[in-house]
Amino acid sequence: QVQLVESGGGLVQAGGSLRLSCAASGRTSSTYTMGWFRQAPGKERDFILSINWSTGSTYYADSVKGRFTISRDNAKNTVYLQMNSLKPEDTAVYYCAARYGGGYFSRTTSYPYWGQGTQVTVSS
Repeated sequence: QVQLVESGGGLVQAGGSLRLSCAASGRTSSTYTMGWFRQAPGKERDFILSINWSTGSTYYADSVKGRFTISRDNAKNTVYLQMNSLKPEDTAVYYCAARYGGGYFSRTTSYPYWGQGTQVTVSS
């Protein structure tokens, strides 16, 4: 089992920045993937980006390329989502997720472990 705890959400004006954190505990592994998803009201949960824990390889959805960055701190078992140039359409609950094994995984069903989510609201 892997436990994930997100933090760092909040209210920000358009054009601003936020950094979300996701701390992993439990049966973490050097060969697993952590991803970030978001879900706006009335919409499906969408993939944003992911990182392969051992190689550092990253994958980004087109909607956030150039604005969002994912990084990790191996010592802290924590992954970060740096969000810049935020737009009102970025408003959503943001979730981190984890799965064993490396690779590109963009489906929610590919991730068995989820955090509780953190609200990000971008005002215009």
